Amino acid sequence: MRGGVPVRRVALRVRGTVQGVGFRPAACRHAVALGLAGFVRNVPGGVEIEAEGATPAIDALAEALRGLPPPARVESIEPCEVPTRDEHGFAIRASRRGAGDAFPLLPDLATCDDCMAEVLDPGDRRHGHAFASCTRCGPRWSIARGLPWDRAHTSMAAFEPCAACCEEHDDAGDDRRFHAQTLACPNCGPRLSLIGADGVERARDERALRVAAGTLRAGGIVALRGLGGFQLLVDARDEEA
Repeated sequence: MRGGVPVRRVALRVRGTVQGVGFRPAACRHAVALGLAGFVRNVPGGVEIEAEGATPAIDALAEALRGLPPPARVESIEPCEVPTRDEHGFAIRASRRGAGDAFPLLPDLATCDDCMAEVLDPGDRRHGHAFASCTRCGPRWSIARGLPWDRAHTSMAAFEPCAACCEEHDDAGDDRRFHAQTLACPNCGPRLSLIGADGVERARDERALRVAAGTLRAGGIVALRGLGGFQLLVDARDEEA
């Protein structure tokens, strides 16, 4: 009992497209709003939630998670009663690794309208940043090196977030970058650079993009290296190229 209300704790095993879609931050926000205690974490095969509180609140959490917008897709939620812990607060815990069923990992997601607006806004700290992303967009499959879906298991592990990015990552009120695993900015993330065939850097950032575009227009070939590998670019209308 808590405040005269019966309390229970339920473990929810969630399967479907639930990693790399901002599922954990959404679960955390809903749980806090419902006054639930417990945690959420990535596990082999999906996501695990333990929620402690009144039955109507636990049911409301499960219903809210079933209704998350695409690209998230919940295929099943398996509940299991577990002992109460009389704890307070709800947290996103470190992922648990181990053998388990495979789960759908999303392909790379096109830049969302909000991120694009930041990139194009001269007053935004991500202005001109070619690698802007959030929980709704950005690379997924192409940068994954292991599972569960965490920054440490991706190519982004090489980039240590700056203080401003860490603040966004830890801000539960930020519905786009709270626990976003691809979080970065021009100060701490990858940057564009143009390297000639001789291995010498010729340009950076916006100028690198402009020179690469000019090279393609002039009939040249550009090897585009992203976080997940290489693509060869050429003007398909140019027979000689």
